[in-house]
Amino acid sequence: MSLYGFKRKHGLSFSGLGSSSKMYSDFYNKSSYKGSSFLRFIASHKMEILMFLPFFIMDLSIRIMGYKIDFYPAYYIQPNLFTIIWTGLFIALAKYLKGVIGKIFYLLMFIISFVMFLTNAVYYSLTNFYFNFSLLELASEGSSYIGDTIKHTPVYVYIIALIVVVLAVAATINMKKSEKFQGRKLLISFIVFICLHLLIPVTMGSGNKNLRWNSFKKARNVYNEFSDSNKSMKVSGLYEYTVRNFYITFLKPKEKISDSDRKFLKNIYEAKDEKNPNKYTGMLKGKNVIFLQLEGMDEWLLTKKNTPNLYKLKNESIDFTDHYSIYTGGGSTFNSEFAVNTGFTTPISYNENVYTFNKNTFNNTMAKLFKKEGYAVNAFHMNSSEFYSRGINYKSWGYDNYYGLKDILDSKDKNDLSYELDRKLIENKTFYNKMFKGSERFVDYIISYTPHTPFTTEKEVGKLVAEMKYGKGKIPKLSEEQVADLMVGETDYMVGLLMQALKDNNLYDNTVIVAYADHYLYTINDKSVLGKYKETDNNLINRTPFFIWSSDMKAEKIDRTNMQMNILPTVLNLFGIDYNSNYYIGKDILSNDYSPLAFFADSSWYDGNAYVADGKVTNGVGISKTQIEKKSSIVSELIKKNDLTLKYDFLKDYK
Repeated sequence: MSLYGFKRKHGLSFSGLGSSSKMYSDFYNKSSYKGSSFLRFIASHKMEILMFLPFFIMDLSIRIMGYKIDFYPAYYIQPNLFTIIWTGLFIALAKYLKGVIGKIFYLLMFIISFVMFLTNAVYYSLTNFYFNFSLLELASEGSSYIGDTIKHTPVYVYIIALIVVVLAVAATINMKKSEKFQGRKLLISFIVFICLHLLIPVTMGSGNKNLRWNSFKKARNVYNEFSDSNKSMKVSGLYEYTVRNFYITFLKPKEKISDSDRKFLKNIYEAKDEKNPNKYTGMLKGKNVIFLQLEGMDEWLLTKKNTPNLYKLKNESIDFTDHYSIYTGGGSTFNSEFAVNTGFTTPISYNENVYTFNKNTFNNTMAKLFKKEGYAVNAFHMNSSEFYSRGINYKSWGYDNYYGLKDILDSKDKNDLSYELDRKLIENKTFYNKMFKGSERFVDYIISYTPHTPFTTEKEVGKLVAEMKYGKGKIPKLSEEQVADLMVGETDYMVGLLMQALKDNNLYDNTVIVAYADHYLYTINDKSVLGKYKETDNNLINRTPFFIWSSDMKAEKIDRTNMQMNILPTVLNLFGIDYNSNYYIGKDILSNDYSPLAFFADSSWYDGNAYVADGKVTNGVGISKTQIEKKSSIVSELIKKNDLTLKYDFLKDYK
């Protein structure tokens, strides 16, 4: 039967179906058109997409790398928008500049971006901080270790690096050269870039002009202040971060202190000193003192087996069992020296390092106050006076001399790396005589070195200590942890020599040892080692040893939470040396009214019970919102005091 016959027999009409079919067909075609339109867009802009991809992949990878930073996830719109507009500008310049110049510009922008990608990736993998340009002043100090750091950077970084290089090369090769300079299009690109660049920060919300303790929780404040490298990277993306970092470090004009900031500091420094004597005041008065800064001496390394001398000292000491080394910026070893000698730490709210402050006047340093009491004050280390500008800095702090072992060795001995063994600090005759043979009361500031990266037996000091134990050519395969144990054993051997020298020179009963670590062992590449022994998910990883020994002092454990800025006022009180407690960030740990506290570079803090980050308890005992805000405000005030004092050299007028 024909379709027409079937229609007549059953009284059916296909007119409606025909229209429905047409509608469906139209719908289908439209859908196809849309799909085709998208594909056509991809096809027509494949060159631009290829040029865009390496920049986007580098930025996204860097931000994802910091996934532990609890701030601004990688999918948030603002950092991605910053990356899009910066990359869009690069592409526009590459496309609209005439001839081969465009290709050269694209390749140049890629190379610069690639260097910044690798620099941030390598530095973050080592320190858990993104790179800032103020660290360039420390480049010479870290150059000898860069090879091992690069070697132990996660392999995925190099896989990503290879991918983006291939993409960038492909983009450069296939890029069409512009026949002429397209000034109009380039101008439009700049205008669009500027408009969007001004608009994106607005989408972060408003900021606080007068910053409060919890201002860091606002993305706009982080972007405006650009003080926290980690949060700033998460907010801005790689390219905006790099440009702003460069501007703030090298180009931003020096600020004059505001009336409000001046008033804030004057109220602190001219307030009545509220400290009171306690049972420890003057306990060690008149004795000699040796400050013993222990390189990388993490608490888990101090054992009866590996470090018997240090272990014995610690157990015969006033042992501060909940001590934290604050890490702010680069040069963590010298940051510790800065904190112990001045009572301040390098800035938290802006990026500067210790070099910046060697022209500051510190009238109340450890050295200057002990010298007023008639002490000779000298410092001893393996490295030269140029390293970290120690020669300049120690002079500005009031030291009589800074002695660098490398400075007094002849060229032949410098090539023999045995000078990096800690025992040489005591065995060297010049050092020995300077430390122990003076007739006057003395302060010796001794900085150890041996437990230092790289933790391998294949080269440098790790090889030396392994050969001393096992013999040349007989060294077994050792893990980083085992090498670290060997290295701290060398430091311990030095401490044994030190104690014997005190006995030999009749100084044992009249000398105090103040021992502390410069930082936890963050330089070990196998981070799983740290996870075996300590808290690693937050800043409590910075817990390190600190103890004060004297032969006639009763051993005691002090469990009050404290940090490196507390060391100086605590020591001054024990020696009965008059000081103004307002002139330091920390307080005497042993005072009756001491409030336990340690704060860190991201403004998180710990009081012995609760660890508070981003305004909430993330570890320990829960406390009320009121308590959090009260202590967070205290931390904020201390950071403000610290940073403003250093920025404007405010202590120069206070003696």
